[in-house]
Amino acid sequence: MTASFSHKPDGYECPFCRVWGIELEQPNQGTKQWDIIYQNEKATAFIASKWWPNNKGHVLIVPNQHFENIFELPADYAVEIHRAAQLTAFAMKSTYGCDGISTRQHNEPAGNQDVWHYHLHVYPRYVNDQLYLTKGSQSDPDERAFYANKLRSWIKENI
Repeated sequence: MTASFSHKPDGYECPFCRVWGIELEQPNQGTKQWDIIYQNEKATAFIASKWWPNNKGHVLIVPNQHFENIFELPADYAVEIHRAAQLTAFAMKSTYGCDGISTRQHNEPAGNQDVWHYHLHVYPRYVNDQLYLTKGSQSDPDERAFYANKLRSWIKENI
């Protein structure tokens, strides 16, 4: 197996690397440190800043090291990302009262990847929520804190 060609543009600044970097508290609506619900040595899970109208509080899980896509992601990181996804799914079912969970992940431009750092989405799902028929929009950091606190509390009590 070989690494894939990088698709990130020249001068690209990774927004996910900023989650735990020095540029964290930029004056924008992007991810904040308090959005983090779970972190270990290889993976970080946090409330996404882009929300879909009927699926608020969805989570992104990223490797703590920069890997562009699934073709570069080492297996030991993949294990920890999916361990965090399962933990997040249990927390969402318990605290959000959702009817199900969807995960999705995109690779390369033809695969609809638009952030050049591997990431896995974990969505709370509800009957007839029309997730794939709606568009996402930027969320408010204060509203994200409500969802982050719920998930973080459940995780602390259950791991």
